[in-house]
Amino acid sequence: MSYLEPSEFVTKMVDTGESKVFMSTKDTLIRAFMAGAILGLAAVFAITVATKTGSPILGACLFPVGFIMLYLMKFDLLTGVFTLVPLALLDKRSGVTLSGVMRNWGLVFIGNFAGAMTTAFFMSFILTYGYSADGGVIAAKVSSIGESRTLGYQEHGVGGWFTIFIRGMLCNWMVSMGVVGALISTSAGSKMAAMWMPVMLFFYMGFEHSIVNMFLFPFSMIMGGDFTVYDYLLWNEIPTVLGNLAGGLLLVGLPLYYTHVKTSAARKVLNRV
Repeated sequence: MSYLEPSEFVTKMVDTGESKVFMSTKDTLIRAFMAGAILGLAAVFAITVATKTGSPILGACLFPVGFIMLYLMKFDLLTGVFTLVPLALLDKRSGVTLSGVMRNWGLVFIGNFAGAMTTAFFMSFILTYGYSADGGVIAAKVSSIGESRTLGYQEHGVGGWFTIFIRGMLCNWMVSMGVVGALISTSAGSKMAAMWMPVMLFFYMGFEHSIVNMFLFPFSMIMGGDFTVYDYLLWNEIPTVLGNLAGGLLLVGLPLYYTHVKTSAARKVLNRV
């Protein structure tokens, strides 16, 4: 396994963030669409495994397959660009502006959402044979998840809203550690291992991932979940997105950047007589 030192892979993080700012609109949207679609499929796969086997940990162990596939194909998730793209702005890379960062985030959000919704339609269609039959145990499970993770938070008011926000932070702390972990090696196997561990952790712990939720909650509503689009946006997606941004940037991107790129001078200790 070829291991890169932190000073090397953090520089790669900044380079990657810079490249995403200048990526064409077409490429950004397509890559984001595919990432959202794949992650949605991985989510329903993990839920299916957990439901049919009765083992949530098994579902969590298998969920990272989707994350690994999309990362190796260089597709983009909003959670990843939240962490990487601002570093190019902080590093004052030529041509990188705040509007360029916001443009990237906006395009990736749109692409992720479109991809996740497409997978939600595909899965709901095949589970119900074209909406002509009941979706069965998987539909019932997804509906209950959607209700508990919107109305369940709503019951606790402001405390519930901030619970989602913090779960979003913790989620992208782990997801971004997976993104960064993949940069420490040039070996595909090592990249997979580095991504697998933190992504499995976030999924099993029930942390909130904005792109997974872009799939899960529309899918839940189609399958009969008793909540509204307003409930979904206010009591899940908005605080999750904000939490993902805070977690990825504050807990991963900035600490690595300021300790491995913008390092401070070493202390000089005078010899004591």
